[in-house]
Formats: sequence, structure tokens, C-alpha cells
Amino acid sequence: MQSHNDDKDLIRAALAGKSASWQKLVRRHERRVYNHCLRLTGSDADALDLMQEVFLGVYRSLHTFRGDSKFSTWLFRIVHNKSVDAIRRRRSYRFLENSPDDESASEIDQFPDEEAVEPYAALSLTQTNARVLRHLDRLSYEQRLIVEMKVYQGMTFEEIGQVVRVSENTAKTRYYSALKKLKNLLEASNDMS
Repeated sequence: MQSHNDDKDLIRAALAGKSASWQKLVRRHERRVYNHCLRLTGSDADALDLMQEVFLGVYRSLHTFRGDSKFSTWLFRIVHNKSVDAIRRRRSYRFLENSPDDESASEIDQFPDEEAVEPYAALSLTQTNARVLRHLDRLSYEQRLIVEMKVYQGMTFEEIGQVVRVSENTAKTRYYSALKKLKNLLEASNDMS
């Protein structure tokens, strides 16, 4: 587990021009950023593009990181901003192209690390994750983002609040509201099957 101080040391070294420190900082966080982007976009290519935009933005504004919060919280604020920008661009493009079929939901095979002992348990967990991820696409962007940060990134409500710029209690309320909606969607899909 990386520490807050390790990130600060890497940031200082990267700002001093040490490219190896910048590369280590990126490697340390790229998997979480990629998986987050993939769950939000549903596309490997879009996730990679978004991740590249994120790290370019981080590189350009690294000097503004004050260290008041964890680097990962600051990083996910940038991820959030870039994600919102990407969604706006995609909506604008879809409107201009007038082709709603361009955004077909794809199943995502990237899940958080699981240590399943038994293959059938792993298969069941993967199928459950796939169902949940399909229904996550039906939540609003903000609801999806908050669930993603809490469940997949393991962020606290305080950190989530900092990223989306709301109070800790508001983040908690929105999270539980999203879970309730997700539960209803899952139950409705079970009734249909």
C-alpha cells in the first residue's frame, strides 16, 4: 500500500525534473484510473483516451498540488473533471451525428481484484459483477461516479465529497440513493428473467 508521503516525495522529485519519479507516480495510479475510466465509459479505447487526458492534465497542473489532501483525492478530482468533459463532448457529438445507436452498452471484463478460491465462485462473482456493471450504466453519471469511487476505489465519503465538491453527508446520501436505485434495477431485471 502506497503512502501519502511516498506520493508527495515522488511529486517533489517529478517537479524537480526527475522523469523516473513521474513515471513511478503514473504507474502507481494508472490501474485505478484506467479501471475507473473503463467503468465510466464502457469502452477500452475511450478509457485509454480518457486516462491519457487525465495524466496529461495531472502533469500540466502537478505544480498546483498543495498536499492538503491525499494525492489520489486530487487525482480523482481531475478524473472527474475530464470525465464530465468527455461525456459532454460525446453527447454533443451524438447530437450532431444524430445516431443514438453509437453508444451501445458493452460488457466490461475489468473488475476489482478478487481472490476466489473456487472456480464456480469466481464465475458467479464475475456474472454478478457483469450484471451490476450493466445496470450501473443506467444510473446518472454522478451516481455512477460516487458508486465507483466508494466501491471500486475504496474512497471515504469525505474524499468523495472533496472530489465532487459536496459535503461528506451529501456524498453519503447520494451514494445510498444510488445503491437503492441500483438495487431496484437489479430486482426488476430478476423479475424479467
